[in-house]
Amino acid sequence: MTGQPRAILVGAPGAGKTSTGQALAARLGVPFRDTDADIEATAGKPIPEIFVDEGEQHFRALERAAVAAAVGDFDGVLALGGGAIMAEENRAALAGHQVVHLVVSLGEAVKRVGLHSGRPLLEINPRATLKFLLDQRIPLYESVATLTVETDGRSPDEVAEEIAALLKP
Repeated sequence: MTGQPRAILVGAPGAGKTSTGQALAARLGVPFRDTDADIEATAGKPIPEIFVDEGEQHFRALERAAVAAAVGDFDGVLALGGGAIMAEENRAALAGHQVVHLVVSLGEAVKRVGLHSGRPLLEINPRATLKFLLDQRIPLYESVATLTVETDGRSPDEVAEEIAALLKP
């Protein structure tokens, strides 16, 4: 399969990238792909284990490779991991694509992610860590986004419907 993603979803943990992406892909009749799932398939283990066994730096290297591969050769709806935006290479790879920033408030993100989420960066003091991540990443999400959609209080189907209406053909 060659082409470019129909839409690329970015946003904080708990923004609904996977659930909204699956709903959007179904609505558009295209495949869905999540770079976190690609990383787990490549590594042969869940992301928390990658962090424990090899560390965040190794995970981020796998993430950069997964983003480059998916952005370059996938024509469905693509969801990026929440931290993928931190790498300059990943931000550069998004240029020229329809990138949707799924916006979520801190309170809603905490509710959705939960306090025991299996997300390595949120293991210690999840609320404070999530606030720090949001403060650090929101300007980067905004810098690459061609569309911005609010997700608070909305179902993945509602968000997907709005995105589908906003996407360029």
